Amino acid sequence: MTNNGVRKRRNGGLASPNRVAGKNHSSTVLLKTVRNVAIVGTVGLFFVVISLSYNNTLPWRMSHATNVLDRLAVRLGLQEQVYAVVIDAGSTGTRVLAFAFHHSLLDGSLKLDAELFKEVKPGLSSYAKEPEASATSLRELLSAALQFVPAEAVSRTPLVLRATAGLRLLPDHRADALLETARAEAERSGFLTRPDAVRIMSGTDEGLFSWFTVNFLLDRLGGEPGRSVAVFDLGGGSTQVTFAPTEAATMHAAPPGSIVEVSAMKAQAGVYSQSYLGIGLMAARHTILTAGLDGQNSSVISECVNPVVTTKWSYGGKTYNISGVSTSKNYKFIKGKGGLIDKTEPIVDFVKCYGLAERFLSGRLHAPDELRSREVYAISYYFDRATEAGLVDPFDGGAVTVEQLMRAARQACETPNVEQPLACLDLTYIAALLHAGLQLPGEHLLRLHKKIDEHETSWALGAAFHTLTNHA
Repeated sequence: MTNNGVRKRRNGGLASPNRVAGKNHSSTVLLKTVRNVAIVGTVGLFFVVISLSYNNTLPWRMSHATNVLDRLAVRLGLQEQVYAVVIDAGSTGTRVLAFAFHHSLLDGSLKLDAELFKEVKPGLSSYAKEPEASATSLRELLSAALQFVPAEAVSRTPLVLRATAGLRLLPDHRADALLETARAEAERSGFLTRPDAVRIMSGTDEGLFSWFTVNFLLDRLGGEPGRSVAVFDLGGGSTQVTFAPTEAATMHAAPPGSIVEVSAMKAQAGVYSQSYLGIGLMAARHTILTAGLDGQNSSVISECVNPVVTTKWSYGGKTYNISGVSTSKNYKFIKGKGGLIDKTEPIVDFVKCYGLAERFLSGRLHAPDELRSREVYAISYYFDRATEAGLVDPFDGGAVTVEQLMRAARQACETPNVEQPLACLDLTYIAALLHAGLQLPGEHLLRLHKKIDEHETSWALGAAFHTLTNHA
């Protein structure tokens, strides 16, 4: 190459096509690099500015909602997810709930990203006489959890199993044998299991965790106690009533041990939590049906079952043959339509059935006056039975009054239903529990939901938070 040629190109003369392409490519790369640096710098500055602004203006409180900063950080892959697995060993079924969280860039609080829910039946207590048989159902649940949690995160993901009323009601040696089987399966799973990973949970904790779950999903934690909602959880073996009191009279009249100091929004708050063992829906059903029955007898005739309905029901390892009172003098007149003749059908005496539920509940519950003025979310069997009665949408949930539940109970008692033969008893008991037991007026509104913001209203979420925050 001549010097003249060099001078031509330096002076703006024609260069070869390859040289031009190379120069343009270098310029493009340079522009892209500058642009990327600018974007990264802008994002970094955005993170700093927004962080400072939020730290100065936002209240410190536990919140389910994510902000722009957190959502952006997740999309950019700047957030590392953490996981927790909770097994709910209930009286009527065993469920696994696995949760994925990330830590907020603002205050380090946990933000819920996703969850797994899977259930198997029957509950662990059904295997009381053969505890080894419970291992199969536990393996099925653990297998589902292992598919949800990434393989590289399994060994550092805490697993806890909490048994509720089903095991609380068993003799100690039966419950211990079931827990040993569960502990062995948990330790074989590969998840992180601490010494207290498998145990029976207190009713108070069950209520507190349910209260936390619902209020967290509603973004009602933090601020004044009146922002939070009361939570009624009706299980198979027990029921819980939990809320954050706003009135001094509630605190003074509360039974010993029912006010628990909990940490919410980085502050202490007194929460009322009462759990009643033996007052869950299935336990109450059993007691009401078998009242006065010889222990060896399995034939039940009940005032709360329609005379034309017969059914079988198993509880505590025993199967009962259940029917209504055949000599009932209560009938409903049905006007014939379309040429059909008029007829009468036997019905349940609702007043008698309600009286049985009232007597069962008498003196068993403490009913804080403040509950009558509080917003209430009722979960578990409250939701299930209201859904079956057509009172709320099975997916979206809804709101009903105590009076609406009472009317639904009366209607169920007046309608023979072979598909739901115990609907009259169940709805009547729920109505009595709310009105006679907790002394809520007929116009009191209850919000019934299985899910809030697509997440289960289970105490397991509260337990997951407790596990992750206390063993961080």
